[in-house]
Amino acid sequence: MSQAEGSKLKLMVVDDEHDNLDLLYRTFRRDFRVFKADSAALALQVLEAEGEMAVIISDQRMPQMNGTEFLSKTVERFPDTIRILLTGYTDVEDLVDAINSGQVFKYITKPWNPENLKAVVQQASETYKVLKQRTNELRRALRREELFNAVTTAIRESLDYNSMLQTVVNTIGQTFEASRCILRPVEGDRLTSEAFSYQDPNAAASQFPNIDSALEAALETHQTQLAQGEEQGTQYTHLVVPLIYQQQQQSVLCLYQDTQNGMWEPQEVQLIEGVAEQAALAISQAKLYQRTQQQAQQMRAELEVARQIQNNLLRQSWPEVEGLKVQACCVAAREVGGDFFEVYFHPQGDIWLAVGDVSGKGVPAALFMASAISVLRRELAQEISPEPDVVMRNLNSIMSDDLVSTNCFITMVLARYTPADHTLVYANAGHIYPLIWSHQAVLQQSAQLEDSALEPNFLKTRGIPLGILPIWKAKQGQVTLNAGEIFLLTSDGITEATVTQSSEPGQSDVGGSLEPQGSMLTQDGLWKLLRQEPAPFNLTNLLARIREQTNNVQEDDQTILSLEVL
Repeated sequence: MSQAEGSKLKLMVVDDEHDNLDLLYRTFRRDFRVFKADSAALALQVLEAEGEMAVIISDQRMPQMNGTEFLSKTVERFPDTIRILLTGYTDVEDLVDAINSGQVFKYITKPWNPENLKAVVQQASETYKVLKQRTNELRRALRREELFNAVTTAIRESLDYNSMLQTVVNTIGQTFEASRCILRPVEGDRLTSEAFSYQDPNAAASQFPNIDSALEAALETHQTQLAQGEEQGTQYTHLVVPLIYQQQQQSVLCLYQDTQNGMWEPQEVQLIEGVAEQAALAISQAKLYQRTQQQAQQMRAELEVARQIQNNLLRQSWPEVEGLKVQACCVAAREVGGDFFEVYFHPQGDIWLAVGDVSGKGVPAALFMASAISVLRRELAQEISPEPDVVMRNLNSIMSDDLVSTNCFITMVLARYTPADHTLVYANAGHIYPLIWSHQAVLQQSAQLEDSALEPNFLKTRGIPLGILPIWKAKQGQVTLNAGEIFLLTSDGITEATVTQSSEPGQSDVGGSLEPQGSMLTQDGLWKLLRQEPAPFNLTNLLARIREQTNNVQEDDQTILSLEVL
């Protein structure tokens, strides 16, 4: 078949009279590839073998199967074919039936005028071309939509970068029936060493041809490269498409196809380029997600190191002193926090206790916390044990500039206990009131079911927080800590925790129920829990009970410290 012959539209003529068949064949053989059939059954066989016809001209009156019935059998399989019906009769019923069931384009009576018939067939062929063009455009649009949906689905299914690259190369390779497909990521306008590939399971295994020059050309020009070549006696076509999103080259895609399987049409190349744009978006999002995950993982690792460092800053052990019991616990709401405590045993015999809370949370608060502990330890390490208000004033003087410039402040209680005379001297910089009570007396009253409730001694001498004014001024307080009494310091992360249970199941209502659900625990609520605490007094047990009664999600750093005189 010549090239001109192959470009002609196909036309079928069906008539049980051979003279009519020959006449129709001679009339149209120059302009069409004409197929003849002398019966409807033979015509169906030709259609099965040759496929879609542009135009079918059929006689109406034929034995076994008439023209209307024959044409109706071609409608479902070949909807774009233009059908013309010939008849020597002008039966209205046949005309209506032909139009309705056979979808006939024209109804021509015999004998026909050759020029009129040529004009009708020419009009039919032009109609077929327009219809076929629109059908192909619609199919391409639907195919494009399907491919875009497939790429979008790939985006939703996985945001893992490597998984996304493999999904893209598999989806495009399978959809466009490529023998092989390879995708090379791009970093900094250079191809990486990684490669993601697809191999058609039905294609013969062979080595991928050398396409480095085409890849470099696509990388440099940002243009699609289409070329043909031969590798080991096999003709092939390769298509190299850059995947670009927001003028940033994400990767380069190469599709390889054996020539025997056919070449990509220009419309397919355009479709591949359109899909490549969607793939570039998917890859860009996956890359961004991977980078975000890596940064988050690195940040978590750094915060874990910071948490360990912060824990090491807080004293984990201290000397045991006969007749005294010191307990402390600090739990940050995040990896690191602004709460801190200090237990320092001075060489002169004094015991220093401190609990502080830097405003805010997280890393900024943790940095100020580390600075405060460092300055505090230097002040306490003097040869002569200093006064608490002097230490507080020096701490404010050293840190106030940094605190003011960052709109931060520190609340803190600093106390010095002298075992020789049981004197406790303290200074409070805007912190929660410390409290003192005799735990043994509370337990005895509970056992005797007395109605009158013991109240703790709230130490209410207090000044402003550190970092508010350049010079810190406040009075210091002094009390005597007797045997059996406990001195307790807490941070607001405990007293401001949200209550979720107003009373503990199975507990007697000694001391009353806690604050209403949804409100803060407050110091009164803490005191009610302290009254229910069994002997010996244990901070770990108390903190666990506090968490049972309050929100499971820790909202703030929680610090608690106690000194008990045995």
